[in-house]
Amino acid sequence: MKRRIRLVVIMMLIVLAVPAFAANPFLDAKDDKPVSANFRGTEWNDENIDGEIPLTARVVTTRIAQMQWGAIFKIEFVDLKSSAAERREIGPNYYIVTNDRIILLNEENNDEAVKKIAARDKPPAFEENDICGISTGHFKHQETLWETKIDVKGDLCVFDSSHPSGHFRRIVWKKGVGLVQYDSGYGAAKDGFRLKRISAKG
Repeated sequence: MKRRIRLVVIMMLIVLAVPAFAANPFLDAKDDKPVSANFRGTEWNDENIDGEIPLTARVVTTRIAQMQWGAIFKIEFVDLKSSAAERREIGPNYYIVTNDRIILLNEENNDEAVKKIAARDKPPAFEENDICGISTGHFKHQETLWETKIDVKGDLCVFDSSHPSGHFRRIVWKKGVGLVQYDSGYGAAKDGFRLKRISAKG
């Protein structure tokens, strides 16, 4: 009997020693099935677009790895449409998600990096300038001239990053939904876009 109790205690200590992943409120999935959502907004480019014109896209969010300590998501921007002569392309983004952080994966080969990270028994070290979301409170970071602020307001997590030259990036996450806004701009109105979620396709 004593031996059995000792064994149970040891097993409980082992389980408690490994932090379990509680779903991040701003980016989570019930399974690995891709989820699509329609986004609408505007784009601009001072070389071939006169002012701002309407832009639509379909955003596909897929959980591509799940670990005991977190998950990895791939967010793709597809079917971009506007009246611009040159079709805009927005590359996929990969995010490492823990209980309290959403971290941009920014490696030379993200697909290979995902395999290595998924095999780890704990989250990798990451730079503060790669943090794109938090679960609660406020976060502020300065990287050379880039200033980044992240604030959780109600059911929204708002990431704002800007540079004095006019470069900017804005990401908005919604609890229980995921990405609901993605904006990016280069220079003083030289090139950029703004996209907001309008509906989900499941």
